[in-house]
Amino acid sequence: MATTPHSAPLVTQPSWRESVRIWKRILGLLRPHWRISVGSVIYLILSTGFALLVPWLLKYVIDTGISSGKFSDLIFAAVWVLVASILRGVFAYGQGYLSQNVSVAVAYDLRNMLYDHLQKLSFSFHDQAETGQLMSHLTADIEGIRNAIPLGILRIAIVALYFGSVSIILATLDIRLALVTLLCVPALAVLAYQVTRRLRPLWDSVQNGTGDLSTVMQESLSGRRVVMSFAREDFEINKFDEKNQELRNVMTEAARLSAWNQPLMVLVLNVITVVVLWVGGILVIGHSLTVGTLFAIVQYALLLGTPVRTFGFMINNLMRGSASGQRIFAVLDTPPQITDKADAVDLVNVAGHVRFEHVSFAYTTGREVLTDIDIDAQPGQVIALLGATGSGKSTILSLLPRFYDVSSGRISIDGHDVRDLRMASLRHQIGFILQDVFLFNATLRDNIAFGVNHATDAEIAAAARVARLDDFVASLPEGYDTWVGERGVTLSGGQKQRVAIARTILMNPRILVLDDSTSSVDMETEYLIQEALDAVMRGRTTFVVASRLRTIKHAQQILVLDQGRIVERGMHAELLALGGIYTRLYDVQLRDQEEFEAEMIQSHQPENHSLASDQIAATGWEVRR
Repeated sequence: MATTPHSAPLVTQPSWRESVRIWKRILGLLRPHWRISVGSVIYLILSTGFALLVPWLLKYVIDTGISSGKFSDLIFAAVWVLVASILRGVFAYGQGYLSQNVSVAVAYDLRNMLYDHLQKLSFSFHDQAETGQLMSHLTADIEGIRNAIPLGILRIAIVALYFGSVSIILATLDIRLALVTLLCVPALAVLAYQVTRRLRPLWDSVQNGTGDLSTVMQESLSGRRVVMSFAREDFEINKFDEKNQELRNVMTEAARLSAWNQPLMVLVLNVITVVVLWVGGILVIGHSLTVGTLFAIVQYALLLGTPVRTFGFMINNLMRGSASGQRIFAVLDTPPQITDKADAVDLVNVAGHVRFEHVSFAYTTGREVLTDIDIDAQPGQVIALLGATGSGKSTILSLLPRFYDVSSGRISIDGHDVRDLRMASLRHQIGFILQDVFLFNATLRDNIAFGVNHATDAEIAAAARVARLDDFVASLPEGYDTWVGERGVTLSGGQKQRVAIARTILMNPRILVLDDSTSSVDMETEYLIQEALDAVMRGRTTFVVASRLRTIKHAQQILVLDQGRIVERGMHAELLALGGIYTRLYDVQLRDQEEFEAEMIQSHQPENHSLASDQIAATGWEVRR
């Protein structure tokens, strides 16, 4: 399966060899459920066997019972026909139930397998993969494989079993009529090949179209407020309708091709049946064939009509399953770009000494976004990153927990290269409060406790107090059991930020990463939150992408970035004295904040700061060393 590094899987029209490989992998999914699969095959054989017994019994009725005139022979044959029909129905039910059971089990396994793999894939994959396509993989593609097992693979097995068994029986009854009947096989094979060749690309288009439609729907619904704000409802409706129409046209073409194929196959079989009757009639008239044998041969030919009538439907499900399998395996075959080394170690007893040594980084486009970055953050220091949009501030912070790996250079924590550490232990020591806050469709309690298993109510409430969230929670009728809605839609920007801060505080990390974490709150709320964060940051190494003067002025190091390079570094007063980029940023963005900060300091009691410190101490979240 072709893939490109750091990108979504590239799916192309497969060769026959590739198609065979896809089906081998799909069949391999049956291995854990081999008992059910074997049971389904046994029931298939038994139901087919009893179905094939009925024409033979009817031959006995005509040639023996009617010819002899014995009523007992007729009763005997009738009872056996009834018994065979009942047993056929029982075993057909068992085969249908077991085949559906195994297909559901395979879909369950595959859904878990795919979801688990998506969770492990690197940021570079998800940067380029479309959410709608991934949702389509987990729904429509897996459903395509699930249907292909009972309605494709097993039905093809029924066809093969019918044709094989009927061929042997016909040869036993009369080799001449057997050869005439089997004249349909080459014609049916040619038709099947033509349909398969034309259906496969159609189902590829259907599955891709379903993913595209899911993407449009997901974007439109997620961005509902933007759509309404710009009065673009009609535009979104037309965009969805256009994709929906494209999908409808492709599905209609696939249905037309399948519908055309089925009656053509039945016509071929009916023509052969007419020829059998004509040739067989001549043989009966010439007394070289019994009426019962001719009747049985015609019945066997008609028995072939059932699988032949559904052959187009089977091919349709097989081609859809093949297209779905190719898309799913393309994702499963995409390796994570960032993994733990075989000898990776846990990060324990962390002091928090972080170093970036000549670090450069480029995304998959090849354009270098960071060049020769050197940072030496001593334990407990606050490092402020400042720069214009696109200067590389957030990228630096993404390299620390190995969301991406450096292109060159080295990042270390307490002397350990981050690439030599187990990612779970590394990321557990780094607490993130990001500018783009994501909350789950769950309660406030669940969102705050997301990073800590088995967090107590007292710990959750303490974290909320530090984040200045407790007053808001107290005003809610359901308190911490209040559902926040999808992506926290029921909360304001500042409330979501404070939930994110509480979530990180509860995790009690040794290293903090604050990516403009108070940008969505008003300046007064930001001041209160910063009071709490100051206490939380004490003793912890903290990286801050800062837009507020308070954070910048108290940082031990201020790094000014421009086009992926550190162009100035120092403390607030030192950088102002340089009269460079920092001075210009200060004049444009930060000077107005000084007057407001002075007012806030005068309006808040001095004990507020010590109160925040007392709250931190009361939680028991001491700095881990």
